[in-house]
Amino acid sequence: MAVVLVWSAACATPPSGPAPGPTRVEVLGTLPHDTSAFTQGLELSDGVLYEGTGLEGRSSLRRLDPDTGAVEHRVDLPEPLFGEGITVVGDRIWQLTWQDGVAIERDRVTLEEVRRVTYEGEGWGLCRDGGRLVMSDGSDELAFRDPTSFAETGTVAVRRDGRPVTRLNELECVDGQVWANVWQTDEVVRIDPANGQVTATVDLSGLRPPDVPDSDVLNGIAAVPGTDEFLVTGKNWPTIFRVRFTR
Repeated sequence: MAVVLVWSAACATPPSGPAPGPTRVEVLGTLPHDTSAFTQGLELSDGVLYEGTGLEGRSSLRRLDPDTGAVEHRVDLPEPLFGEGITVVGDRIWQLTWQDGVAIERDRVTLEEVRRVTYEGEGWGLCRDGGRLVMSDGSDELAFRDPTSFAETGTVAVRRDGRPVTRLNELECVDGQVWANVWQTDEVVRIDPANGQVTATVDLSGLRPPDVPDSDVLNGIAAVPGTDEFLVTGKNWPTIFRVRFTR
């Protein structure tokens, strides 16, 4: 009888587990975006919006007014460098390059180059997670790097329902979690960097401007500090959206 009671009680108890993550997007506002910006990285820090852009001969790092979207300062990358993701670390900004194997450390005020370091493979997205950097390279892995030396300190494989998630692109680290654009899709995913598990998938297809070509994909995600909101945009899009991810 005791065994039967224990078994019955176990069956009556609902299974525990993480709460479902957000799946939808709520638009809270918009601001203009330079349609010549092939957005690769977006980050809001201390009231300043930074944007890294790509393409050979058109790559840049920009400082934007977060209220108007106006470009306040811009520094271009020398050819043939192809700019990728960015992140702020103290008084510096790291900027990746795509297939050039070079990360550029820049002065946060002037945006001028301070030094370069090399790395193996491609550079896609970058964000700061506490005392480490998180980097994507288009594969199903995220790499962890030292924020000063840029040396790799570890990796984690990203999985959703047991399957690899590839083409992880622009990254944003928020509250110990990593948000990532999935290249050539209208999705962003939330990843637990401790185990690589995708804990939420949000569909942003409703934000796509009707008059942009398919090649101008969703890319660019910046958390708004002190809130549960984000700024998101796409390559050569005319608009930056202020959004909240909801269930």
